[in-house]
Amino acid sequence: MLFFIAQDGFEHLARGGVLVTHQRDRLAVELDGHTLGHEVDSDHVLEAFAFVVLSVRQAGEPIWVEHGRAIELHDALNRIRFEHPEVKSVVVTSLKDRIFCSGANIFMLGLSTHAWKVNFCKFTNETRNGIEDSSRHDGLKFLAAVNGACAGGGYELALACDQILLVDDRSSAVSLPEVPLLGVLPGTGGLTRVTDKRHVRHDHADLFCTSVEGVRGQRAVDWRLVDAIAKPAQFAEQTRQRAQALAAQSKRPGLTAAGQGVSLNPLKKTVSADALVYEYVQVQIDRARRTATLTVAAPKAALPTTPEAMLAQGDAWYPLQMARELDDAILSLRTNELDVGTWLLRTTGDAALARQSDELLAAHQDHWLVNETLGLLRRTLARVDVSSRSLFALIDQGSCFVGTLAELAFAADRAYMLDLPDAPEQAPSLELTELNLGRFPMVNHQSRLQRRFYEETAPMAQVASVVGQSLNAERAMALGLVTATPDDIDWDDEIRLAIEERAAMSPDGLTGLEANLRFASNETMETRIFGRLSAWQNWIFNRPNAVGEKGALKVFGKGEKAVFDLNRV
Repeated sequence: MLFFIAQDGFEHLARGGVLVTHQRDRLAVELDGHTLGHEVDSDHVLEAFAFVVLSVRQAGEPIWVEHGRAIELHDALNRIRFEHPEVKSVVVTSLKDRIFCSGANIFMLGLSTHAWKVNFCKFTNETRNGIEDSSRHDGLKFLAAVNGACAGGGYELALACDQILLVDDRSSAVSLPEVPLLGVLPGTGGLTRVTDKRHVRHDHADLFCTSVEGVRGQRAVDWRLVDAIAKPAQFAEQTRQRAQALAAQSKRPGLTAAGQGVSLNPLKKTVSADALVYEYVQVQIDRARRTATLTVAAPKAALPTTPEAMLAQGDAWYPLQMARELDDAILSLRTNELDVGTWLLRTTGDAALARQSDELLAAHQDHWLVNETLGLLRRTLARVDVSSRSLFALIDQGSCFVGTLAELAFAADRAYMLDLPDAPEQAPSLELTELNLGRFPMVNHQSRLQRRFYEETAPMAQVASVVGQSLNAERAMALGLVTATPDDIDWDDEIRLAIEERAAMSPDGLTGLEANLRFASNETMETRIFGRLSAWQNWIFNRPNAVGEKGALKVFGKGEKAVFDLNRV
C-alpha cells in the first residue's frame, strides 16, 4: 500500500479492502477488517512527504516482500515521482507493531526455479538502485522508519534509503541472516551496501552477517548499521523531524506543484505468441533463432514545446510513454523469454522528430516532469545494460538512432551499420545530441560514450564535436561509434552469421563475458552488487547447500537441519 500525506490532506492508493479514517488529529488505517498496528499522527501533514507501507497480511502474520510486492513497490515509487511532484521525501515504514519487514518468502524461494530466483533478485536490486538514483539525481529523499524487526530483504530496503531510524524498544533489531539461516547471500545488495555505503567495519560486518538475531539499540548506531535510534514514545516525532529535514534537501517543487502530477495509466499493449506491440515499442520473437527484435520508434508528430503543454499530454507525452513501454518490454523479455538469448536493437521513424524530442528535454530539464522523465529514461537504459542477454544494434535503412535512441546502439555489445556507398541518399545515419554526453549515466556512473572510450580525451572531444551532425557508416566507423559496416551485399549474411555464432555459445559464459566487458573501467557500488549477484549468488543458487534436497532453502521452516557439503571450493 502506498499512502501520500501532504498539506491538503490524506489520500491512498488502495490495495484491496482498505479503510482510512481521519478523526481530529489522528489517522487510522484498516485493512480487510483488521486495524493496522498504530495510528499516524496527522501533524505529519505539515510537510509534504509520503509513507510507503509495505504489504501487510492479516493480524499477527509477518510482512513479506515477494516478487509481486517488489513490482508494487516499483510501481508505487514511479507514482510518487510522476503523480505527486509535491512529495519531497518518502518514509518507508510498517503499520504493524514490532515488525518492519522480514524480507522474502523463503518457502517461495525454496520452490522457485533458479532463473526465477535470479530474476527476482535482479529486479529487486534495480528497484533499490532506483531509490538511490532518485535521491542522487532528482532530489527525492528516503527515510526508513524501522519500527520493528527488520531482517533480510527488509533491511536491504532500509539500506537503500538515505537514512535509517530504528525504534529502540529493546527488541527491534536489524539483521542479514541469510548466510547462517539459508546458506545463501543477501540477494538485493545487503553485503555491498553495508560496506560500501554505510562503511561498517569489516569485522563488525562479519559478526553481523553471521548472526541470526541481528543488532539492536545503540550498538546498531555504533556499528553504523543505522543512523539513529529513538524510544517508542519519541519515534513518531523523530520520524517527522528527519523526514522534514530530508525534504528540505530536495530540489523537487513541493507544494508549488500540488495537483500538477501526471497520472500513470495502464499501458496499452497487444500480446501474441511471438510479439509484444505498444504504440512506440515493438518486440518480435524468433524462437528458432533465439532472438528478439526490439524496435523503438521516434515521435509520430511534433511535440509540445512548453512544460504546460507537456503536462497537458500527461502520460501520452512521447518521452514518458516511450520510456514506460521500453521498460515494460525489457522486463517482459527478461522474465518470460529465458531461451531468447540475443536482443536485436532497432529504431525507426523521423530523425527530425527524435532530434526535437531531445532538444526539448535538454531545454526544459529543470522542470520537474522533464527531469523525472529523464530519470525514467536513465533507469530504463540502465536496465538494458544489466540484462543478461547479448545485445546487437542493427543500424540499417529506416533506422532512427538519434540522441536518446542512439543510446541503444551505445549500450549494445556490437553495433552493425549498413554502408551504402553507391546510394548515400538511402543510407542510414547516426546522430548524437547533447543528451548523449552524460545525461544517461550507466550504473557505473559513466556515460556509455565514456565507457566506450575509457574517458580518453581525444575520442571524447571528437564525438562531442559532431553533435547534431548526421553521420554515415564511414564517419561513424572512423569515430569508433560502431563495430562493423557491412555493405548491402554482405549485410544479411554477416548479421545472420553473427547471430548464429552467438546462439551456439554457452549462455553462462556469455553472461559472465558481457557483464565483465560492459562495465570495464569504473567500478561502483551498483556494479559490485550486480557483479556479485551474477557470479556468487548465481553459483550459490545452484549448489546443494542451498537448493539440494537437504539444502538450507529447502528445509527452512520444516524443523529439519540443513545438510551441507563441507568442501570449500
